[in-house]
Parts: sequence; structure tokens; C-alpha cells
Amino acid sequence: MKLKEDVLSMVNPSTDSMLKQTHSRYALVVLASKRARELLNGAPCHVENRANKYVTNAMEEINEGKISYTIRD
Repeated sequence: MKLKEDVLSMVNPSTDSMLKQTHSRYALVVLASKRARELLNGAPCHVENRANKYVTNAMEEINEGKISYTIRD
């Protein structure tokens, strides 16, 4: 039985769609973890809180382009 790839994804939104907002997987992981920590510490969420988990909300914000970042040299 062949299943579609998007059905099997454990991460929603998909990693591929979030990578369009960042330049690398490493940047995506760092951005999501730092934003999740901000949410944990009381920062307002920029998307509808569909999940109780901070990391999920952070990933939704990244996917929707609500979070910006700069790379320091």
C-alpha cells in the first residue's frame, strides 16, 4: 500500500514549507527553539493558538512568515 508523503509527516507544517522561510535546516531549528522559548516566557503568539505546545506554535509562526530573523557575522 502506497501512502502519500504529506499524510505520513509527523511535523505539521511540513519541514519543506518551513525551509522556504529560512536559509537552512540549522537556521530553522535554532529559530523555532528560540521562538518557542519566547512563547514559554510569555511572548504573544502571532498565529491562532491551535496547539498547546510552544514548539508547534513557533513552527506555525515561521511557516506563515510571522517571524523574521537576521544572521550576525
